[in-house]
Amino acid sequence: MFAKKTIKDIDVTNKKVLVRVDFNVPIKDGVVSDDTRIRAALPTIEYLLDKNAAVILCSHLGRPKDCVDLQYSLKPVAEYLGTLIPQKVLFAEDCIGPVAEKAAQALENGQVLVLENTRFHAEEKKNDPAMAKELASLADIFVNDAFGSAHRAHASTAGIADYLPAVAGFLMEKEIQYLGQVIEDPERPFIAILGGAKVSDKIGVIRNLLQKADQVLIGGGMANTFFKAQGYPVGDSLVEDDVLDVARELVEQGSNKLRLPVDMVIADKFEDDATQKTMPTGPVPDGWRILDIGPETVTAYAKEIAGAKTVVWNGPMGVFEFPNFAKGTFAIAKAVAESGAVSIIGGGDSVSAVNKSGLADKISHISTGGGASLEMLEGIELPGLAVLQDK
Repeated sequence: MFAKKTIKDIDVTNKKVLVRVDFNVPIKDGVVSDDTRIRAALPTIEYLLDKNAAVILCSHLGRPKDCVDLQYSLKPVAEYLGTLIPQKVLFAEDCIGPVAEKAAQALENGQVLVLENTRFHAEEKKNDPAMAKELASLADIFVNDAFGSAHRAHASTAGIADYLPAVAGFLMEKEIQYLGQVIEDPERPFIAILGGAKVSDKIGVIRNLLQKADQVLIGGGMANTFFKAQGYPVGDSLVEDDVLDVARELVEQGSNKLRLPVDMVIADKFEDDATQKTMPTGPVPDGWRILDIGPETVTAYAKEIAGAKTVVWNGPMGVFEFPNFAKGTFAIAKAVAESGAVSIIGGGDSVSAVNKSGLADKISHISTGGGASLEMLEGIELPGLAVLQDK
């Protein structure tokens, strides 16, 4: 049950509505190269336009150094959005100040305005009340639809709610409903699959999921740290030596739930054309590194996934950017897609892996926010959600 008000619970007709979207998309040579996050915002934008609202969109893009850096301009994104909706999309070359105020005042009902990158101002990340107030002065209502930024307390995600009625958009609602269900009351068996390079990014998530899930299946570079914590030499594999104690403690805590790979694919260099061998889990020879889970692990994990009613997956099983070391990740994607379970892919690299595998349409929910979905799975309240009005 989604406990926050959404745009359906508030009168938006003929109002100026400022929507915080997550338009932090990859841009190559001035052109948007992946429009997933833009399309994810369309239901909210279209609903507001149907209600004859004047829609003002704000977002960050990339990591400019708190100043104007035009390689991070949202102008190409505004132009791209104009190809997806019938309305003309206007662009303001600042998100606050006279330029933004003038553009917002001139905006008519049924029109769309995109503001320039909020991170061109240092005040954004400081959640500065003055910037939040300036953003709020542009509109009558604030809508947060940027799930991917909801874990940050910034001026445009959290601070602004002090000055305007604040509700959720449809994407925010959908994300929280799926991820919230997993945390509150998942259908069982509930299987969590965690991969990616680092254990350190996911310690809190592993701890929380060991309490909630029936099985936690580990793969990817983070498995190496668990192997070393159990005393296996891992050759030249990526390892986080500073969290070996934590890894040991997690293995003890999850004695009957935490599953590690039983075999692995090792390579003599970090390249797609490296010589590779498959070996049972154990000491890795010097000069070799683990780059994927092996076929026996795939079989064992796929068996667990096949019986699941809920599956959450975050992080690839190997270096899937190299086609020769993508087999484990793609096999797990196939197992999840065929399981018939409610399946949730939690942002980041696992999303590109599922897209590459061509199975995205068989997944129940693909999250648009890596960091935000991880914090939810860790049980942390998201600042950009907490500030919205309760139903």
